[in-house]
Amino acid sequence: MKTALIPALLLAASMAQAAATLSAALAAYDEGRLKAAAQGFAESAKRGEALGQFNLAMMNLRRELPGASDAKAWQWLQRAAAQQLALAENALGEMIEQGRHGKPDAKAACGWFERAAEHGNGDGALATATCYYLGRGRAQDMALAHHWYLEAAKSGDVGAQYLVASMFETGLGVEADARLARYWYDVAAKNGDDAAKAKGKAMQDADAAS
Repeated sequence: MKTALIPALLLAASMAQAAATLSAALAAYDEGRLKAAAQGFAESAKRGEALGQFNLAMMNLRRELPGASDAKAWQWLQRAAAQQLALAENALGEMIEQGRHGKPDAKAACGWFERAAEHGNGDGALATATCYYLGRGRAQDMALAHHWYLEAAKSGDVGAQYLVASMFETGLGVEADARLARYWYDVAAKNGDDAAKAKGKAMQDADAAS
């Protein structure tokens, strides 16, 4: 039993060191010490850690290190996405959508957005919903648009909260439900959406008048 503990202890020590490296790199980035941050992220990335790969990719996209390029960003994002890091999946979709990896390709971009959404990324859910809502990169499908706008709304996106409320109010892509419409208008209003506040009040006034 004692012998079996040695690899486990070494693994725990290795994981602690990796976490410390990434934490130090993040702190350096927040303090504006980009060289130190890049070194830490590169060390983490080369060890195969998805967050290190993602952060190194972001520094490439923002041109925050010598020799930065979209090609290098894509490479690191691909590696992080292979580990199902939703942030990386969404970023790949954005790169494709913005034409930073060849010509813009709505279908391919939506594919990455949907992977990110399926792995819990709110931005990915919002982008996926818009793909289905507009029929851009996906066949138009209001039920799926509502589904993903709802996921984005749950993640805290105010615009999605308003859209979900509107879809519940009008029955677009979902069975009309005034109670849920009022609920989401109220959530959006509490998060600073003035239009949602006005819509919620209008629904309340209409109920009072009926």
